[in-house]
Amino acid sequence: MKNNPDINPLDKLPAVLKKDLRRDLCTCNQVLKIDIISAIVGGAKSVEEVKRETYATMGSGCCKQQVERLIECLCSPETEK
Repeated sequence: MKNNPDINPLDKLPAVLKKDLRRDLCTCNQVLKIDIISAIVGGAKSVEEVKRETYATMGSGCCKQQVERLIECLCSPETEK
């Protein structure tokens, strides 16, 4: 993902995904949603890469779908211009 300092990555997310940024998205490993977003913005483009950087999805995997959705929104081609 190209890092443009003029673009706030949160602007790419639907309103529902901007909620509760300081709460655990991954409850098994207590990983904050904002930490997962930071990993994605920093270059993690798959669930496996997010897992390696944050340990999210390593427990029961109940957060995997949410992580996938964040990746989809933050890494979609139209948002990398």
